Amino acid sequence: MIVPVILSGGSGTRLWPLSRSKYPKQFIRFFKNGSLLGSTLRRVAGGDFASPIVICNDEHRFLVREELSAAAMDAEAIILEPVARNTAPAVAVAALAALKKSPDAVIAVMPSDHAVRDVQSFASILRSAADIAASGRLVLFGIVPTTPHTGYGYIRRGAQLSDAATSFAVDAFFEKPSRDVAEGYLKQGSYYWNSGIFVLHARTFIDELKRLSPQILDAAGAAFDAATPDLEFLRLDQANFARCPGISIDYAVMEKTSRAVVLPIDIGWSDVGSWASLWEYAPRDAQNNAVDGDAILVDTEDCLIHSERSLVATIGVKGLVDTPDALLVADQSRAQDVSRIVSRLKELGRKEHEQHIRSYRPWGFFETLSAGSRFQVKLLHVKPGGRLSMQMHHHRSEHWVVVRGTAKVTRGDTTEFVQENESVYIKATQWHRLENPGKVPLDIIEVQIGSYLGEDDIIRGDDIYHRATNETR
Repeated sequence: MIVPVILSGGSGTRLWPLSRSKYPKQFIRFFKNGSLLGSTLRRVAGGDFASPIVICNDEHRFLVREELSAAAMDAEAIILEPVARNTAPAVAVAALAALKKSPDAVIAVMPSDHAVRDVQSFASILRSAADIAASGRLVLFGIVPTTPHTGYGYIRRGAQLSDAATSFAVDAFFEKPSRDVAEGYLKQGSYYWNSGIFVLHARTFIDELKRLSPQILDAAGAAFDAATPDLEFLRLDQANFARCPGISIDYAVMEKTSRAVVLPIDIGWSDVGSWASLWEYAPRDAQNNAVDGDAILVDTEDCLIHSERSLVATIGVKGLVDTPDALLVADQSRAQDVSRIVSRLKELGRKEHEQHIRSYRPWGFFETLSAGSRFQVKLLHVKPGGRLSMQMHHHRSEHWVVVRGTAKVTRGDTTEFVQENESVYIKATQWHRLENPGKVPLDIIEVQIGSYLGEDDIIRGDDIYHRATNETR
């Protein structure tokens, strides 16, 4: 069996303002489709594939669990990284986890936020790659380039191997090139885009990691050995994992080993790494416009337009992305520069790089509707069976009005059921809890009033989701 390893990290910068650090692009549903993470999971469901190992950071763990549930899949493990340390430590932990199940495990490592058009061919190629890996090889997927792309790293092939699939020894790796250099790569025909997808014989990878980057294996192995279960998650030991150098699997192993193999593939792959690449991958109209949302276009061509709420009207713009709290207008040739906007937002101490107006929680979500001096209005959406923590706020009171469903409200020592069009008042410093005991979603309008309305004004008591005290709601 092939063990899929899904790397679900991400800083949420390259597709800002739609992606944020607390809601990166693998969770976004583009053009009414499922999320990129959901599509990745479904590509490796059933057949020759074992249950996946998903590696993510602590902040995204409930979002990952929701995507697994939506895909009707159970994970072999959802492993939580306490700090970001790039791909080499993450793959080391995944390989160790797979080896606990089988000494002959083959792992298929892939990012959670890539898109693939030819799903059937992808599954077949994974099986061929697993056959090569089983002989002790470390296989990389090289994407047959279609343009002189400057946003990807490249792999140059060496001698062809005698395997059943057409594969080559890896001759060299190259960083993201200039336009002129990339054009030269395309003409030569022996260069491939580095997809970041690997199929590895787990034992061979661990042996090579021990030989080439022993510090990573020592720290990652100690973090895995000292990991603790928490609900359906596995928390890596923070002190040990923090000792890992933050480097990629390419730098740690693949560029140094003699066992690396590149398998060329042409499956309609995209890393959806910029608004320009999303436009290339998206369905487009006769004028080459990719539109998601309510839009009226006049003399507009080759544009990507996304709007979550308002009507967008365009006349000859090059690119437009609209979310409730931020608007991006950019020429597609500058799509790679979005991270500069995110860096500037951080410098200014603003929050638009971090999260949306809608913030997801394991019980549902809340969405800011209005805010001003000493007040905030929010929509709380609680899933059937959802239950907020028992909590208290020092600086604000809350008025709850039920607009759909039935709320079970605990205030102090009393519990009551609040129906549609009924309301309840929570005083500052009063312990309280909100639950949805019904079978339909619960929607509540919450009006907060107080001297400080930040989400960190919370003292948490009992919480069924085992969240830390600094996690809101």
